[in-house]
Amino acid sequence: MMTITLSQAAAVLSHQPFSTHIGARMVAFEQGSATLEVPVRDELRQQFGLVAGGVLASLADNALTFAGGSVLGPSVVTSGFTITYLRPATGHTVRAVASVVDATRRQAVCHCEVYSITDGAPEQLCAVAYGTARLTEAGYADDVVEDLL
Repeated sequence: MMTITLSQAAAVLSHQPFSTHIGARMVAFEQGSATLEVPVRDELRQQFGLVAGGVLASLADNALTFAGGSVLGPSVVTSGFTITYLRPATGHTVRAVASVVDATRRQAVCHCEVYSITDGAPEQLCAVAYGTARLTEAGYADDVVEDLL
């Protein structure tokens, strides 16, 4: 397995069109964990002015998979995840912090907490997610990942 740096993980994220569209950025990446953020703008809110659940889900999905990739290697995909929304995200930034719970050679089970951040206030936990990242089939994404790294 190859070791991936923060800048390499950020490069992979920057090549995901939807992640780029929502403004996702990798802010921390190390063995067993990943932290991503999205700056909130009006286009990411739903009709009540809250951050859309799909944005939170996408952020959690990516954080879970990058955390899994930190122990499995860069050629991973999400094989499943579940998210529970605890309270609305109303801040200027949403942050997903994911960590590996356990891993085998082919898959990693991960936990993620999603926070809403507002200047001058404590971070507020707004969602939790669990998911599994797994290695892709041999050769499925190796060329793409190698080009990015």
